[in-house]
Amino acid sequence: MVEHWESLGLIKNKKIIEAFLKVPREKFILPEHREEAYADIPLPIIEEQTISQPTTVVMMLDFLDVKEDSKVLEIGAGSGYNAALLSKLTKNKIISVERIKKLADFARENLKTAGIENVEVTHGDGSKGYPKEAPYDRIIATCGSEKIPEAWKDQLKEGGLLVAPIGTVEQEMIVAIKVKGELKIEKKGAFRFVPLLKGKKK
Repeated sequence: MVEHWESLGLIKNKKIIEAFLKVPREKFILPEHREEAYADIPLPIIEEQTISQPTTVVMMLDFLDVKEDSKVLEIGAGSGYNAALLSKLTKNKIISVERIKKLADFARENLKTAGIENVEVTHGDGSKGYPKEAPYDRIIATCGSEKIPEAWKDQLKEGGLLVAPIGTVEQEMIVAIKVKGELKIEKKGAFRFVPLLKGKKK
């Protein structure tokens, strides 16, 4: 899979490839799907959620352009896999907000098992971001939002980047930079993600 990405010139930041090779994806999926850990497909996890296919994950991280000192907010912890990759790209703290408590607990346990220490998973409403730790250099959403919540824009630093799938049934991947308090948006193509849902689920 890595050779395929490299042959296509898909990933500009080589540190993302290094992170993918370092983080054991099998630790972030259900035991019954371990044999498919490195298949380039999305896989079901608990609470009717999914872990995205590896190509989608690394493309989004490449768009995010994480620096060594970037403070990152992730919307949708899922199994913790994306946050684990992020942890290899920055020495700063990563905040991951997950609205489903069982999933937040699942992500925490997976990150602990993988020895990841610079990720904080919090149970909360991702549409509201996480104001307690704002502002952020980078914000990434791993679920599809109908529109960009104001909270994400407000909590992003000037010059910061937001990567998120925006739309309803099918989403457009956007990369947005904050300039003078507003978002300048670039579209990166169609994707399909589970929806961003408001409110916390116990």
